[in-house]
Amino acid sequence: MERIEQAMLAVPRADFLPPEYAEHAHIDAPLAIGHDQTNSQPTTVEIMLMLLGPRPGNKVLDVGSGSGWTTALLSELVGEKGYVWGVELVPDLVRMGQNNLKASGAKSAEIRQAHRRKLGLAEESPFDRILVSAEAKEIPAELVKQLAPGGTMVIPVAGTMHRLCLDVYGHATVSTHGQFRFVPLV
Repeated sequence: MERIEQAMLAVPRADFLPPEYAEHAHIDAPLAIGHDQTNSQPTTVEIMLMLLGPRPGNKVLDVGSGSGWTTALLSELVGEKGYVWGVELVPDLVRMGQNNLKASGAKSAEIRQAHRRKLGLAEESPFDRILVSAEAKEIPAELVKQLAPGGTMVIPVAGTMHRLCLDVYGHATVSTHGQFRFVPLV
């Protein structure tokens, strides 16, 4: 928890919001970033990061990176020996996220263009951690296949936050952690 709080202080949310919303960064609510997408509520991001448990040196996938804030937070948490790949579907948000990430000085992260028919980033897998910031109808098998044995994925599914952990043999255990609202995963 302390590492996550420190990361949230080191990576100011205001730097990842459109200028007209930056003054509202302190509000614990989702804020619009354009294209019917939002920068998630800070409390929600903190809970998701606690459930995910990113560690220094981890290889992480951030699905639905939006303005790049969660990608930058994850980069801070995995450190220079880890790496974070953010993927985003909306081209304008990909550019926004890339610019924000560069301006933040994050060295161990990048944001790539996502594709509608291809979920995640299979060519860079397996990942130690996968964070999904969009709501799925069910846990996507395509993402589970990209998770390393011993890995963890956090994803909102049908309004409920899910944490999927793979053991070293690849067997999944799923737990639920409260109700949350997100934009749909497409």
